[in-house]
Amino acid sequence: MTALLVISVTPARGADCVVFLHGLARTSASMEKAAATFEESGYVVANIDYPSRFFPIEKLAPLAIETGLEKCPAESVVHFVTHSLGGILVRYYLEQNDISNLGRVLMFAPPNKGSEVVDSLRHFPGFGAINGPAGYQLGTDKDSVPLMLGPVDYEVGVIAGTRTFNPILSQYLKNPDDGKISVENTKVAGMTDFLVVPHSHPFIMKSSDAIEQAFSFIETGQFEHEAP
Repeated sequence: MTALLVISVTPARGADCVVFLHGLARTSASMEKAAATFEESGYVVANIDYPSRFFPIEKLAPLAIETGLEKCPAESVVHFVTHSLGGILVRYYLEQNDISNLGRVLMFAPPNKGSEVVDSLRHFPGFGAINGPAGYQLGTDKDSVPLMLGPVDYEVGVIAGTRTFNPILSQYLKNPDDGKISVENTKVAGMTDFLVVPHSHPFIMKSSDAIEQAFSFIETGQFEHEAP
């Protein structure tokens, strides 16, 4: 199962392209609402489906990202909007490759420092069947791919959630958390801007206010922070 499906690639204003990458054990359907927002504003949109449960990060990263790049006009600036694992794929890829026309990267709930949930549940029956090889790579132990990656040297905005969907999983995490990742562990050295919103891990990328903030970051390089 190595095929990738491009759900939508829409011609736009002749300018920027946005590649959307879903999270672990999700599909491009989870990014449709966010993708539609950018599409309606004139961006070229490539919402990529990739087999997140079947391969390790080192294979998923080029598989998903290069498919997205192929769908963007050759001369366009390329941005990324990601959820969870999708953000790690971008970081991994950019440590191995250059994208000369790279724009900004927006990450919803990325496990940039790994997740203690993986550490605690990796030995439970069924973990591998549900999460696949990449799931084992998202912990905070010696096998953690996120912890092997360096600081980012491109524009990155991170949106973290504070509403847990699963109190049982939250007991493994530093609070506040979104039910799978603590707010602290979404952060990455070198990031451009950071924002916290009251949403859970499975739904943060579908929340209207979070999508509006994602759009703001891709457009301007910053979030719309409330005045203190």
